[in-house]
Amino acid sequence: MKNYKMLNNITGWVVFVVAAITYLLTIEPTASFWDCGEFITTSFKLEVGHPPGAPFFMILGRFFTLFGSPEQAGKLMNSWSAIASALTILFLFWSITHLAKKMLKFEGQPSLGQTIAILGSGVVGALAYTYSDTFWFSAVEAEVYATSSLFTAIVFWAILKWENEADEPYANRWIIFISYMVGLSIGVHLLNLLAIPAIVFVYYFRKYKPTRNGVIISFISSIVLLGAVMYLVIPGVITVASWFELLFTNGFGLPFNTGAIIYAFLLIGLLVWGIYFTYTHKKHLANTILMSLTVILIGYSSFAMIVIRSSADTPMDQNSPDNVFSLLSYLNREQYGDRPLLFGQYYNTPLDSKTPYVTDKEYYIKKDGKYEVADIRQKPKYDSSLTTFFPRMWSRQPDHIEDYKAWGGIKGKPVTIAGDDGQPETIQQPTFGENLTFFLRYQVVHMYFRYFMWNFVGRQNDIQGHGDILNGNWISGIGFIDSARLGDQNDLPDKFKNNKGRNVYYFLPLLLGLIGAFFHYKRHQKDFWVVMLLFLMTGMAIVLYLNQYPHQPRERDYAYAGSFYAFAVWIGLGVLALYEWLSKKLPDTVVAGGVSLVTLLCVPVLMGAQNWDDHDRSDRYTCRDFGANYLNSCDPNAVIFTNGDNDTFPLWYNQEVEGVRTDMRVCNLSYLQTDWYIDQMTRKAYESEPLPIKFAHDQYVQGTRDVVYLMNDPRLKGPVELSKALDFVRDSNPATKLAQADNAAYIPTKKLFVKVDKEAVIRNKVVPPELYDQIVDTIFIDFGNKNYLVKDELMVLDMIANSNWERPLYFAITVGRDKYMGLQDYFQLEGFAYRFTPVKTKSDGLYFGTVNTDKMYKNMMNDFKWGNMNHPDVYIDENNQRMMINIRNNFNRLAESLINENKNDSAVQVLDRCVELIPNRIVPYNYFSQQTAANYFAAGANDKGTALMTDIFNSYKQEMDYYLSLNSDLQTSVDEEMQRILYFLREMGMTATKYEQDDLAAEITGQFNDYLGQYSSQR
Repeated sequence: MKNYKMLNNITGWVVFVVAAITYLLTIEPTASFWDCGEFITTSFKLEVGHPPGAPFFMILGRFFTLFGSPEQAGKLMNSWSAIASALTILFLFWSITHLAKKMLKFEGQPSLGQTIAILGSGVVGALAYTYSDTFWFSAVEAEVYATSSLFTAIVFWAILKWENEADEPYANRWIIFISYMVGLSIGVHLLNLLAIPAIVFVYYFRKYKPTRNGVIISFISSIVLLGAVMYLVIPGVITVASWFELLFTNGFGLPFNTGAIIYAFLLIGLLVWGIYFTYTHKKHLANTILMSLTVILIGYSSFAMIVIRSSADTPMDQNSPDNVFSLLSYLNREQYGDRPLLFGQYYNTPLDSKTPYVTDKEYYIKKDGKYEVADIRQKPKYDSSLTTFFPRMWSRQPDHIEDYKAWGGIKGKPVTIAGDDGQPETIQQPTFGENLTFFLRYQVVHMYFRYFMWNFVGRQNDIQGHGDILNGNWISGIGFIDSARLGDQNDLPDKFKNNKGRNVYYFLPLLLGLIGAFFHYKRHQKDFWVVMLLFLMTGMAIVLYLNQYPHQPRERDYAYAGSFYAFAVWIGLGVLALYEWLSKKLPDTVVAGGVSLVTLLCVPVLMGAQNWDDHDRSDRYTCRDFGANYLNSCDPNAVIFTNGDNDTFPLWYNQEVEGVRTDMRVCNLSYLQTDWYIDQMTRKAYESEPLPIKFAHDQYVQGTRDVVYLMNDPRLKGPVELSKALDFVRDSNPATKLAQADNAAYIPTKKLFVKVDKEAVIRNKVVPPELYDQIVDTIFIDFGNKNYLVKDELMVLDMIANSNWERPLYFAITVGRDKYMGLQDYFQLEGFAYRFTPVKTKSDGLYFGTVNTDKMYKNMMNDFKWGNMNHPDVYIDENNQRMMINIRNNFNRLAESLINENKNDSAVQVLDRCVELIPNRIVPYNYFSQQTAANYFAAGANDKGTALMTDIFNSYKQEMDYYLSLNSDLQTSVDEEMQRILYFLREMGMTATKYEQDDLAAEITGQFNDYLGQYSSQR
């Protein structure tokens, strides 16, 4: 057909429009949870985000945020992800049609039927990826993965363009273009580098006659090239710069950055000379290599922005990479630790008895015009006789160890080691077979194959799965297949059955992809192996590299989007396979049109219809509003301590982008363990004054007071005043240090106290007037069994000692109790944060501290915004649900306090608002729902309490009946759920009895006893 090229271009752009409309209609209108709030913030003001940075992504994001107001910054950056994802689909379409065209036999131009078949292959494959679960998720939020996928699609398409022109003059311009894209992609995400092996094989197959040795050499060369970019170019350029910088600054006494600047000029000069020399001497291969390296470095130079902006001391300046040494640490992600890959330890491998720790890396700081070593990092050295090849079970965290044992079925082999007391001790070390069992069952099947099946077979729900039969598994929608693995899916309780993340494709995308892969192998083995290499390098190779521990904080399917991209190519080629087979028996054009239409309906349309409701984030403002609620819980000039991504990044977004509560300071306790973050906290930011920290930089720099030990000096007969204890820690006198612990700082007591200035408390309105008589004279801090403080705890204590109630101190409600340092009895709940106050309330186990009911009622009932979280058409995923469970608890806490103040009418209003905002259809009933019912009873609203408790009871019955219907093997995986419901039923029966709901109590208690009997008999 003469117009094939034009039709190919037009159809590609039509597919782009379909994808773009899909994504733009379903983007989140503001920031999303996890890293998105941080990325929008760093892009909007070009600040420095978490390692290893994404400077080119930030530049792109900043460009898009120029087209609207600050309030629209999140939507505009989400729109860029949508456009980038649609462009990815465009290049995928053209890649599929390129491969498909090569597989058909024709002279000149393809026939009409062949043209329809080729374009149909591209449309079905590209749209199948458009509506795939993982790719769609990243396409509608301001994360790096959409842009990274675009770079992968571009370089794969570009090498196919080179393949068409390989014998023409200047064809190598495509190689140089690919190199530049690779360089730019480093400033987005490193996933794009995994396309390099596939690119090498396209080059090899096009230029050389394939042989076994040639294939082996090409594969080794591709891995070497990939390693050279990842481990030589990216860190190597900065490493050499650090050598120059150290030489010129410390050796020659020149100003900071002189060595780095001289090195940059030398590097540029050498590259320019090399390109000129190889060009004039017609050394084409060498010239192409040098040009490719040069454009990679030009793309990589986007990281200069990181150094430039860090030098400007932006309010967000993570790791402060303002010199070559800190930049190198930043690029290497050193703050996240390391994991073994080829050789290393098991989780219980002992340290080497002679040399348990060895020197790792030096930590440089600027001091007195030179770089000084502030700390020499140490890394553990393990007993080499008990390490292993290919270690997969390496984490030493207790919860990870328990999961290793479960996933690996570990019985172990007895190994005798020297115990801590020097006596022989026997441990059960995993066998290599058990190590491989964990690798296959967890890392391969659970953390890759499960995600693969989500995308091409179906997904059980959007609740993170950890190996049980209830959550996060793949399903197909074919009853007998799913039931054999997970139990009867038709009898599932409503909370699982009605989950919007429940999507079924009946194996159709998978089958079409397998047909395409088989056909590809039979018809064009060279291209098949290119796609297969892309599939494996962006799939299984990542599994090997990540070496993930169990119980990840979130699902990690986004890491494998490139692998699913490669499989989508085969889905498209599956259309061509069906066309080829059927066209032998039926008219060519009819078959092409029919196959294209049927596969379009059975794969992309089906996937789009199934996936729309759980990928449509339109009208969801929860991340933005919840972040603002945290800030608005606090008084002016406050400090709020946070700990995780989702109670920090939304707050940063609100402050930095939308200008909400810039008088406050968000202080992340995880970061407060680092010197660079403490530096930032001691600088003014917007209207927020520096935090009240008296420690000087030299007193908290890395390597200094990282740990402060707690001792019980028998000479001290009572508690020590906090400020004096901190002065003791600050003192540089060797007499104040522990000589036996490398002169570490310590506090000679575990009991401290803070004198309370009542006038300052009242003047600053720390507590409401009705609590003035409860203000204590002294706050006592007892560290009990705690043996040391880490740096963030030390800084919090310093702020407590120095604030004198002038600077309100708050802990976000999501901060774990392990970070409270025993202060929780002095907390006052005012919204989404606890305020540290001088009023002590004894904890009752579930709750602690007091509630400022007036302030909290105003916040929760009038001032806070809820992001459309209760709108029936707004999709609420698991992460939002977790946040809303905390909110449900907050409403209960407020209602209970109002009841204690005899404000029953207000308490009922609070409970009604809770049920309205967080209905069961959005967040399934949990323990806090039972508290809501109990509070209704306590407030005298018996009808509402009975109705709610009956509904909760029926929900639990539905769950328990389902679990008891399962066979014994399946019941084992839900044993914790069964125990949970039994506990809840018992508690509900006691609650109903307490509030004299006799009929309800009898029904619940009777059902509890019946279930308990069935449960016990089946154990």
